[in-house]
Amino acid sequence: MEEQAEDLRELLNGSVSDSKNEEKPKNHSTRIIAITSGKGGVGKTNISVNMAIAYAQLGKKVILIDGDLGMANVNVLLNVVPQYNLMHVINKKKTMKEIILDTEFGIKFIAGANGFSKIANLSVEELEYFAKQFSTLGNADIIIIDTGAGIANNVLQFVAAADEVYVVTTPEPTAITDAYGIIKIVTTEIVDRPVNLKLLVNRVHSADEGKRISERIITIVGQFLGYKVDYIGYVYDDPVVQASVIRQKPFMIVNPTSKPAVCLKHIVGRIEKTDMEGNEGVSNFLKKFLGKKNK
Repeated sequence: MEEQAEDLRELLNGSVSDSKNEEKPKNHSTRIIAITSGKGGVGKTNISVNMAIAYAQLGKKVILIDGDLGMANVNVLLNVVPQYNLMHVINKKKTMKEIILDTEFGIKFIAGANGFSKIANLSVEELEYFAKQFSTLGNADIIIIDTGAGIANNVLQFVAAADEVYVVTTPEPTAITDAYGIIKIVTTEIVDRPVNLKLLVNRVHSADEGKRISERIITIVGQFLGYKVDYIGYVYDDPVVQASVIRQKPFMIVNPTSKPAVCLKHIVGRIEKTDMEGNEGVSNFLKKFLGKKNK
């Protein structure tokens, strides 16, 4: 047990060595964003996919990771059938490089694993291998992680480690309640460091509605949790979204001038203007990710 504990300490201190056949990229200022929600059905995955494409259209190197290890479905929106996924990496059957898919939309994609939650119980050896493999993603400019909905351990693990966390909600009362719920869980479970939380209101019918919903949640969070949440914007409700889902082609591609597409472009543009000084890259993401797992 003491030997395992020492191995883990070395892992968290960044002393994981690469295998002889793998080249570790320079860990530049990769921006790592986790997109999450308090409940399913608010359009979180659609936001993740189309935001990734919006970044790629700015010339960024983007990796989209389906971090939902229970009900992974990003591949459905991208209309790809991945042969391998994160489960193969966790089980040490494939390297991260071997499971990354290029897409026709200018982004790279790493598939999640339906019905799989082993990451909550990884051994030190498995954690070390996963860390080595994740560290090979350090050449990306943007990594977007579409987490599962709700408050599962896997969700909190990704949320705790990301540079920025975007909570997606809609104007529906249940979605608002659940958005507050996940913010409360995040702020009470992750107490060793502040989480950079931002709110995105999806499926609004007007800019005023988005602002009103966000102000309500932000005020309640500040009053009862003493926590600061920023508002990053809104996305309009529009039939083009459902049509794009049916076609399995992102709305940023189907109709780049639609209201939802324009909204996401504006959001990404604002995000890009914000200071990246607090963004620590892949190696520090791993330290926080593994630290959260092993507390």
